[in-house]
This record gives sequence, C-alpha cells and structure tokens, in this order.
Amino acid sequence: MTTTEHLDTTTADGTTLAATLVRTGAPHTPRPAVLIRTPYDRAALLPEAAGWARAGFACLVGDVRGRHGSTGRFLPYRHEAADGTAVLEHLLDTGACDGRVLLAGASYGAHCALTTALTHHPAVRGVLAAVPALGPGETAREKGGAARLACRVGWWTEHGGTARPRPPREHGEHLPALPPTDIPRRVLGTAPPGWDALWRAPERSPLWEELARARVPLLAVGGTGDPFAAHTLDLARAWGGPVRLLMGPWGHTLDARAPGTALAGRRIGACYLAWARAALTAPPTGRRSLIAVDPRGAWRRLDAGAAPTRGVPAPLDRGEFTADPHRPVRSDTPTAHPTSTAEARTGPLPAGELRGPLHLHLSVTADAPDADWSVRVLAEAPGTSGPARPLTHAIARYRHAPGRPRRLHLRTPAVGAALAPGTRLRIQIAGHHWPAHARNPHTGADPVRARHLLPSRRTVHQVRLGLPWYPPGSDSVHPRDIPEELT
Repeated sequence: MTTTEHLDTTTADGTTLAATLVRTGAPHTPRPAVLIRTPYDRAALLPEAAGWARAGFACLVGDVRGRHGSTGRFLPYRHEAADGTAVLEHLLDTGACDGRVLLAGASYGAHCALTTALTHHPAVRGVLAAVPALGPGETAREKGGAARLACRVGWWTEHGGTARPRPPREHGEHLPALPPTDIPRRVLGTAPPGWDALWRAPERSPLWEELARARVPLLAVGGTGDPFAAHTLDLARAWGGPVRLLMGPWGHTLDARAPGTALAGRRIGACYLAWARAALTAPPTGRRSLIAVDPRGAWRRLDAGAAPTRGVPAPLDRGEFTADPHRPVRSDTPTAHPTSTAEARTGPLPAGELRGPLHLHLSVTADAPDADWSVRVLAEAPGTSGPARPLTHAIARYRHAPGRPRRLHLRTPAVGAALAPGTRLRIQIAGHHWPAHARNPHTGADPVRARHLLPSRRTVHQVRLGLPWYPPGSDSVHPRDIPEELT
C-alpha cells in the first residue's frame, strides 16, 4: 500500500515549492528516490509516483515555481536548476531518501531533471529524460532556425503567465495574423510574460555547454513522431556519461495514448524501471541505443554516434516552384499544389531498414535573401495503390545570394522503418510548412516579426540522400529482452 505526504520546500527567496512524497512500507525506512518536477500539476503524476513506490522507490513529485500548488511567478526555464537543487536538498534532509536520487521528467520536466543534474550534486545517480523540451530557443525554433508557430502559440496561450492552465482556446483563425508575435495578444488580449523573449532566445540554451561534463548515467527516450526528436538524439550524443537511447514509434505523449505500439505491447515503464535499478546497482557503461523499425515492435540496436549510410541519388520529377507565403504549403494536409513544390524520387531500393536520421543534400537557387526549405520524405511500396507512407520531415532556414546556386544539408529526426524490396522514396520540397512553422516572408526579416510577405521563385537542381541503411533484421532485439538490454 502506498502512502502520500506533503513535502513543501521554501527557497532562499521565500518561494514555496509544493511537492508530494509517495512511498510504501515503513514510513521511516529510507529508500532510493525518484524526483520529478513539472509545470503540469503534480497530481497528474501521482499514479506514476505510486508505480515507482511499488517498485521500492520513494518518489517525490513537485510543481515548479508559480504553477498549481507552488508560489512565485512562472517564468519558463528561468529557475529550474536552483529550484530543483533546493527540492533535492530538502528531500535528503527528511530521511525519506537513502542518499541516492534519480532525476526524471518528460517534456518540460526533462529540462527540470537535466538542469538539476548539471549542478553535479553528489546524490544524483542518474537522469531519465523523455521527449525533452530542452529550452526556450529549442522549443521556439527547429535546428536550422525555422520558427515553430502553431504549437508555440498553443502552449503559451494555455500556460504562459498563469498558475493554472487556461482552457484551450481556438486560435486557428489568428494564425495568419502579421506579425506572428502578435497572435497571443489577439487570443488573450495581452502577451504572456516571456513570450517576446522566447523569440530572442538563442537556438541552443547554455545547457548544451554543460552536457559533456556530465558523468552519471542517462536514459534518453524519444519518439520518431515527436517534434523534439532531433534534440533527443543530440542529447544522447552530447552527454558525457553512460547513455541509453530509446527511440520508438511514438509522438510527444509516448505510449500514453497507444500502449500497443510500445515494446510490442509492453508499457515503457518496464524499461524505465530496469534502467533505474541498473543505475543504482551496476551503472551501465558506454553507449547503447535501441530504435523501433516499425509500429509493431521490431526493435533494433543503433549506434547513437554514427550509422552506416547509403548514398542515393533522387532524380527530379519537377525542379521549379513558387513558394508563396499567401498560399503556403500546409503542414496539416498530406498534399500540395504541384506549383508549390519540387519533387524527386529515388530508384527502387533493396530491402533494408532505416535506423536514424536521413541526410538530404540539395543544390538549389532562390531569388530571396532568406528562405525556408521544407522537405517531406515518403515511402512508395511496390505493388500498392494507396497513398505513400510518410517517413519524416525536416525544415531549415538559409540565407541566400539571390539567383546564385548554393548547397544545402538538412538532417531529419531519427527514422525507424523497414523497406520492402523495390520501395522508392519520394521527396517533396517546399518553401513553407504552415501553420506548424511561421511563413518565411522572403524579405530577410525574421519570420516571427514579419509584416510583409513576398513570393519566392525556387529551383532545385539536384537531390541526394544519405540513408541510415542497415541489412534487414540485423542487430535484432527480442521484445522480452529489451528491459534487460537497458541494464
């Protein structure tokens, strides 16, 4: 039977950080502890905390500053390292913890865990970071600079500057507004605190400079359909301590909405627990990764640092198009008007498995000083008449000397896919991916502050792919072995 108790922390500036401690057994028996901090209400995480408690851990779940039960002002990403350390110290002082702490969290909570770990507190024995939203710049812009729009407007109008979430609001009618930075003001009547600073944030927060100095084990968990999947892979590569990387066919909620897609029907918590026990008793060494190559749970090992590549040319079916921000290619529809995209196809490919990021090398010309390049990759299986299967998407912003050819390199998030023999890959190239991303105005202005939009004429001269190609079935992992593999 689990028990719960309040364990609030008062910081040096007088802020009260609300938390709930969940454990089983004798109340005075110290146990290894899991610390989770969230802006999304600690009450929602009590079932997870009870699961940790039944497995022999004390689990402390806390609200971040300014959210739900905690006092102060919620300024996203501002106070998490110091506040996390204060909560950790309080946990140790209670005697509920035996001196060994694992830091865990998903999305914003992963940032909380990582920044606390990077203070190098001696009690921290490992970090579990799932679908990490690592900082303001990382959430605001893609790697390569393209500005995210719909998801940022949605998050900030729901959570920005408020202790409790606002009811989700219909903001779709406001998304075409210019400049895009005015959209929250149109939805809420005012911009939430931190919204304008979000768009001045560097693409990478200072956290990245510290990752190489980490020494404790890390379990990094991502979904191939998660918008932050590329950062999950980069986190695993940059971490200085032992790493386990788990990439599966999930979105940002992992297996919460589709448990049958996780680990051949097993819940992801089994892997969390196996890793946690190993981190405390026999810390893993080196780097090891797993990735799912199809939604049915065919798991393979992957080297997080590198992967075999197969260079594949993709002859152009159509090389010229107009990127018109008044009629952008939409992110929420599978097709685009032919005049809005260029298109290329590979020849038939041998049977194989893609495990990792795809690298797209383009030779292009644009008549604008600044342009976004959006690439969708789809798989066309032989002998099928249905729609092509979407594999991945990438978008990046580039400066151009108008009219002069230049070479581009786009890297997609990690892909897991089995290719039947004869499969062709279709590449759709566009200048916009709206409303997921703000429309590039083609004037040289930052897309989030643009007030005027111009069309841009584009030419794609050449397309070549670098595929993370592996022989079919190589490095296979049986689903029953996955938790042991992570130990």
